[in-house]
Amino acid sequence: MGRVGSCFDNAAAESLFAAYKRETVTMTERGRFADEAEARRETFRWIAFYNHRRRHRRAGMLPPANYEQHRRQAQRPDGTATLISIAA
Repeated sequence: MGRVGSCFDNAAAESLFAAYKRETVTMTERGRFADEAEARRETFRWIAFYNHRRRHRRAGMLPPANYEQHRRQAQRPDGTATLISIAA
């Protein structure tokens, strides 16, 4: 995220919320949560999934943990990075 009022930040947020809605709310039988408790539970579950296991296009379709492992392996001993090859 960048400057306040940046249109690029808005696009990223819109994309995130669209994924959330598509992958949680619309997947319920009713197309909505039964109550606030269900909404909270499913939201926290989705955030954990999104941050740790969901494959991300910008990371070569790798889950974040795998991408981070590749990134660390590509880092040189002096702390500079090498080019990461992301082949599944």
